[in-house]
Amino acid sequence: MARLSQDFYNRDTVETARNLLGKYLVRRLNGETLAGRIVETEAYVGRCDKACHAYNYRRTPRTETLFASPGTAYIYLIYGMYHCLNFVTEPENEPAAVLLRAIRPVAGTETMARLRYGDKPLTSYRQKHFLDGPGKVCQALALTRAENGMDLTGDVLFVCQTPEDAGLPPFTPPAGERVAAGPRVGIDYAKEARDFPWRFWLEEV
Repeated sequence: MARLSQDFYNRDTVETARNLLGKYLVRRLNGETLAGRIVETEAYVGRCDKACHAYNYRRTPRTETLFASPGTAYIYLIYGMYHCLNFVTEPENEPAAVLLRAIRPVAGTETMARLRYGDKPLTSYRQKHFLDGPGKVCQALALTRAENGMDLTGDVLFVCQTPEDAGLPPFTPPAGERVAAGPRVGIDYAKEARDFPWRFWLEEV
């Protein structure tokens, strides 16, 4: 099955964050395919970005994965309860990554809903906020620190250009979409970096 190669991630992080929009994240879990269309991302660049965990090449046990090869999954825990999936970018030892902020489900929706909400009904409110945050995405895809360092070009977790590339039925995106950009979320501590327009999302027009 076709998937994005390491070359896709081995380039400018901000460009990669933008280009990931509209692609399809695929997770193989217990023989089932869970998938969603990527609709929101954020770029983090260690060499110049005070919001990045590895700013100024800070190397710790937590940030070590950011120095890995492009196309590696960097998964960390925030607030002691939410996991966040990132795609490591740029050459090895150049700490940078794209944070996955939101997806829209295209396969395995029932399983993802169960992982998110348990036996609670999928009300209109829950459906609206189903996968619109990085912690929600990881919960729905059963991604934890156990998957930190996973190869994003392998068979368990990867990104495709189209659903058909993963053996899924075609998916028709909303008509009239455009890419929007603005400051990232929740990084007021990052001084001048808080204003970098490095968050990208798809919006309908």
